[in-house]
Amino acid sequence: MAPGMDSGASSARRSRSGSPDLIASNAGTALPYATRSALHLKGLVPSGVEDFSAQESRALEQLHAKSTNLEKYIFLSWLRTTNIHLFYRLVLHNLKEIAPVIYTPTVGQACQEYSHIYPFLAPPNAVDGLYIPLTEVDNIDEIIENYRESIAEGDEPEITVITDGSRILGLGDLGMNGMGIPVGKLQLY
Repeated sequence: MAPGMDSGASSARRSRSGSPDLIASNAGTALPYATRSALHLKGLVPSGVEDFSAQESRALEQLHAKSTNLEKYIFLSWLRTTNIHLFYRLVLHNLKEIAPVIYTPTVGQACQEYSHIYPFLAPPNAVDGLYIPLTEVDNIDEIIENYRESIAEGDEPEITVITDGSRILGLGDLGMNGMGIPVGKLQLY
């Protein structure tokens, strides 16, 4: 989409725990055996049960193995959409190191390359925001309804950041590539 064609809105969620696979993704290998049984997840996730500190240590090791801040941004974006509890634990315990990766200055580069890295930021069907091109403004009710259907019941957004994609960090009009800005802000709010 050409610059200036899209506006984006991204919404924070209290949790992504509406279905068994999403509940599991919020705990990863910290999900207790009893919960795995109740959700019929035995054999579908690794059998070991770890605490969050072990997961955090391993995730930090993975983060440090990335050679560029953009690679770290991609890794952290994936982590946020697959294990939100671990993501925020990592951010809170390493804010000074991680804040420049998930927001400025790295988010500027991420926005410039957003259309190239987008497929690697989250699993399919993980919704980070709404893309509303000018050509679809008349269909905004349908777009919002699609969003509502994509989130679990009870996971209504508590905060929304909206951008038109213009004047992003002095980089000019980035159109839909500016989605990294509202997502980055919400990660820090």
